Amino acid sequence: MLQRNKISILDSQPTPIHFLPTLSKELGVELYIKRDDLTPFGAGGNKLRKLEYLLYDAVQKGATTLLTVGGAQTNHGRLTAAVAAKYGMKCVIVSIDDYPGEISANILLDAIMGAEVVLKKNDGSDILLQYAETAAAVKVRYEAMGEKVYEIPMGGSNTVGMLGYYECAEEITAQAKEIGIEDAILYAGVGSMGTYMGLYCGLKNEGSPLGLTGIAILPFNEDSDKHIVEYFNQIKEEYNLTINASRQDFNIETGYIRGGYNNPDAAVRSAIYRMARAEAIILDPCYTGKVFAGILDMIDEGRIKKGEKVIMLHTGGMPGIYTKHHRVEFEKELIDHVTIIE
Repeated sequence: MLQRNKISILDSQPTPIHFLPTLSKELGVELYIKRDDLTPFGAGGNKLRKLEYLLYDAVQKGATTLLTVGGAQTNHGRLTAAVAAKYGMKCVIVSIDDYPGEISANILLDAIMGAEVVLKKNDGSDILLQYAETAAAVKVRYEAMGEKVYEIPMGGSNTVGMLGYYECAEEITAQAKEIGIEDAILYAGVGSMGTYMGLYCGLKNEGSPLGLTGIAILPFNEDSDKHIVEYFNQIKEEYNLTINASRQDFNIETGYIRGGYNNPDAAVRSAIYRMARAEAIILDPCYTGKVFAGILDMIDEGRIKKGEKVIMLHTGGMPGIYTKHHRVEFEKELIDHVTIIE
């Protein structure tokens, strides 16, 4: 058992695992969904689990402002804004991204909750360096106002944040045992890696019988391969894990990226429609829609066998549907569902 300290944002209430009867019948698998989109505050999502631990660390260090980074429509930024608002702190979100031409989706929610969103146009130089330099300048500005700034990495994905999904791995294991699906495989999106790594370490280190497959939602290259091993080794050293892992131990599907991060894709929208029309659960076009589209492809390809038990992690992100570049594509396809009588 890891030594863990957190501020209990979720009130220790497990999010449900729902059986999906219509899709299970259609697809020939036993399909379940872990509803981490139903976490409270800030429109919900998986990052609140990480932020329980990051917020505790920030409070212990006397922070008054939370500073994080990500794309303009970052879900993690939205939920960082949420916990900052709830616990009386300021929040600033730094994005190397273009202004989308409107205040909508997560940017709108960030502003409603009082956060500052700093959008710096990408100048074509090293993106990580741009993030570092812009965040550093913003930090100096806030410190000049007397704030004590706590920096949170992209997605909350460090050795502290991953504890949220180490704990979630234990939660899912207990739920699966109660339901009788201990031989299921858990499918989760892989972006900044904190959710996947927390699940991996939690399942393996605690001896869970559940399997784990990640589905990459952005390009996974040699740097990614290097980073995931380094990330694991940092966790292993910091928490004295009893397990070992090399790159081959991390089962991550990299063939369902569909052109890149958060880009509109017809197959992803089709997967969103299928889930919504069969089970009345709304997915998002950046993460969960892409994961479900990948699961559908893996079933069609025979890589997920008929009769297998599948648990899909729903990480939230529904506000992303209202992002302009996604919304216009949905509107083109769905206009026939609107009848206008003058």
